[in-house]
Amino acid sequence: MPRIYCDQALHNGVQLTLSREASRHVQVLRMQPGQTVQLFDGRGGEYEAAIVQMGRQSVDVAVGEHHNIEREANRAVHLAVCMPANERMDWLVEKAVELGVASITPLMSQRSVVKLSGERALKKQQHWQAIAVAACEQCGRNLVPHIALPQALNTWLGAWSDAQTQTQAQAPTQTGPRTGTEPALPAQRFVLSLQTSPTTAPASQHITSAQAPVWVLNGPEGGLSEQEEAQAIAAGWLPLSLGTRVLRAETAALAALVQLA
Repeated sequence: MPRIYCDQALHNGVQLTLSREASRHVQVLRMQPGQTVQLFDGRGGEYEAAIVQMGRQSVDVAVGEHHNIEREANRAVHLAVCMPANERMDWLVEKAVELGVASITPLMSQRSVVKLSGERALKKQQHWQAIAVAACEQCGRNLVPHIALPQALNTWLGAWSDAQTQTQAQAPTQTGPRTGTEPALPAQRFVLSLQTSPTTAPASQHITSAQAPVWVLNGPEGGLSEQEEAQAIAAGWLPLSLGTRVLRAETAALAALVQLA
């Protein structure tokens, strides 16, 4: 049964017109009235829906039974990644969503090749959010991870430091100080490090709770600068090693996700 994301709130017994993108999806599959699709709105669970009318550019469906099914990872892992160049960020978003990431925050650091601001940053965010939706349709997730607006690494780390200074009961969200919709503290925080030191250890040696959410900060090609890594550690991020091999930036983020989720 085809799975389709619906950007409208779904309820049993409601009849609605799918968005242009969702309607196009149904039309490409050459479906007909009477056939059923699986809809999810990102608010939890999924719905059976019957096609009731096929228009030239729209599809009407009758929403049926809700199934309280989730396919989330055992632990909420949030990735904060200094954006890799070319199409690698698209690939990272897609695969991270398939692997169960809770959210992704795109960052720009001293060594970042990709620099985004203004309308270009907003368009990229929307593009990556659409990739996350498509990945959820494919892999069966019903909760769509949030892709944050790209921002500067030092600004983002500063928000964590400010939140810690104000109160130990607050944690930054995907884009800064806590809003109340994300996991509460204690959240474990790691910065992927290429440095060899007594405090740099494998993930398995640092995890203290089976349920605590985890944040992973990963640098760009070439890694974080010494100053940036020091800033992260000073803000409470623990240096984390993924082993003796040097991984590409996008591979390292996914490897950490798999180990920690």
